[in-house]
Amino acid sequence: MNAFPPGNHDALWLPFTANRQFRASPRMLVSAHGMYYKDDKGNSVLDGCAGLWCVNAGHTRPRIVEAVQKTVATLDFAPAFQMGHPLAFEAADRVARLAPGNLNHVFFCNSGSEAGDSALKIALAYQRLRGEGTRTRLIGRERGYHGVGFGGISVGGISGNRKLYGSLLTGVDHLPHTLDLRRNAFSRGQPEHGAELADELERIVTLHDASNIAAVIVEPMSGSTGVLPAPKGYLKRLREICTKHGIVLIFDEVITGFGRLGASFAAEKYGVVPDIMTVAKGITNGTVPMGANIVSDKIFEAFMQGPPEAIDLPHGYTYTAHPIACAAAIATLDIYAEEHLFERAGALSSYFENAAHALRGYPHVVDIRNEGLVAGIELEPRPGTSTTRAYEIFDRAFRQGVLLRYTGDTVAISPPLIVEKNEIDRIFETIGRLLKEID
Repeated sequence: MNAFPPGNHDALWLPFTANRQFRASPRMLVSAHGMYYKDDKGNSVLDGCAGLWCVNAGHTRPRIVEAVQKTVATLDFAPAFQMGHPLAFEAADRVARLAPGNLNHVFFCNSGSEAGDSALKIALAYQRLRGEGTRTRLIGRERGYHGVGFGGISVGGISGNRKLYGSLLTGVDHLPHTLDLRRNAFSRGQPEHGAELADELERIVTLHDASNIAAVIVEPMSGSTGVLPAPKGYLKRLREICTKHGIVLIFDEVITGFGRLGASFAAEKYGVVPDIMTVAKGITNGTVPMGANIVSDKIFEAFMQGPPEAIDLPHGYTYTAHPIACAAAIATLDIYAEEHLFERAGALSSYFENAAHALRGYPHVVDIRNEGLVAGIELEPRPGTSTTRAYEIFDRAFRQGVLLRYTGDTVAISPPLIVEKNEIDRIFETIGRLLKEID
């Protein structure tokens, strides 16, 4: 068994964790570099999931470390309310320049969860500012994940994240999810079938009337629910319906942003520009917590119509645009650009796809889904249980030196964008070997 540090181990309550199970057989990480962690016994662990979908440029990159060290010694904190600092403006400009279309304005926060709740508030306020104050209804999607704030879990559609917390926000409806194993199992990239599921938004509009609907929020590729790429044409159809009815379209790009799919954002890859994008994770390479909303000119300008001395958006966080986070973001974006990591991810995606789909026909595998440098291997649940096979592969893989993710009955893979082909091979060979070993 791995060793805990001295002290009361019950003092730490781990998130999204079976804490009692963990304490019986802990998995402890103590350092990281490049593509690898080290555990508390000195074993090297290949990072097959970029930490938590966030370490896109690999671990402890010197450029980011130096930027953080310099900033914490120079400007450890600066208030964001009625104040600014140069790094915040530089970071916002750099992020906006990556975004597609007219997404030119950046509101910083500290996480994807905060970005999700901020986007919903911005959308509601925008509708009121343009004289559409009856538009208060929010539309999410089944199996969607938009963080763990009350707004995020209300529009989210993962039952395990919702069931303990009562009625959540009122006035929320959900589109159907897009997973269709009958027609789309073992699709490579975007599934061929399912664009018509976007038309369910028209049904919801008929039910509630467009005059009562503020926004729709979806992930272009749902990650936390088991890697569900949007069907071909689906996002374009959502964009058309939202434009037709004056509904704000929000893309949650917390996972898909910053190169994960082989482009700056999924919006760029798929050629569909939302009104708001939520981002986090890869924005700082996971080094310092940071999130952001990237909003369109149209939405930003609606907030700029009142008296110039009035606060235009009564919303924010103590740590909005924290200097250290901004420094980490700028250094991270430098690495992405100079090492062409988004393009590298795109170039590797076919090799990654073939390695993932080589597991078709292995025991227990019912579907394989992939896009860019992310894949989900869905397993048949054991009779009367769920998640146990995927958890067992996750746990055994870690003890054999490969870090994976599991979500429900799906094993998820999303390595840093610096991954090499031999490391891709090792990840999927480990999964394949374990599939043959478990019952």
